[in-house]
Amino acid sequence: MTRWAVLAVAAACALLLLGRCGAAGGSTSPAAPRGGPGFNPTDVMFLQMTAPHEGQGVTLARLADGSRGRPVRPGVARLAAAIASTQLTEVRSMSERLRAWRRPATAAPGSHAAHGGMPATSPAAVRSVERAPADRFERAFLNLLIAHQDDAVQLARMETARGENAWARALAANIDRSRSAEIATMLALLDSRPPSASPRSPTSPRSSTP
Repeated sequence: MTRWAVLAVAAACALLLLGRCGAAGGSTSPAAPRGGPGFNPTDVMFLQMTAPHEGQGVTLARLADGSRGRPVRPGVARLAAAIASTQLTEVRSMSERLRAWRRPATAAPGSHAAHGGMPATSPAAVRSVERAPADRFERAFLNLLIAHQDDAVQLARMETARGENAWARALAANIDRSRSAEIATMLALLDSRPPSASPRSPTSPRSSTP
């Protein structure tokens, strides 16, 4: 049931995001991102939307990267740490590219209103994971991160479908592959942990690993 419930949520997120932003590359709104030599509005919007989205993903991943003593299995902690490290590097690269294009690091307020706004994981959802009881934290964390990473996949596919810049398209293809693999890994982690099992806690040496 866990796998199908998560996939249903991810599919709903994908459809919503495509509806919001799928036509953005052709928008004629005065607030729409502007292209330039070697890049088009979709390239700009992809970087402006993906960089803050990945920054939020870093915050989320760090909840379970092993640095805060949260009760997660080693595999979950390693995955979370890898996600945080990778996405920090990507955020820096995207910010540098936007500076090179002389475009703002983030979109102007309301510039994506015609497409439904920025994809984001709500602060309330993150707080809910932070406050989850120890025996429910890992499952809540994985479910939320799966949905968050699926948004990144849909942004990447928007870019590969409509973007022009070779660097941005290559980045998008890599994001698509890596986040899809992460989602598959997290689904497997959810399936491999019995619902009633508690992961080993660093402060509870008598806890048993499922």
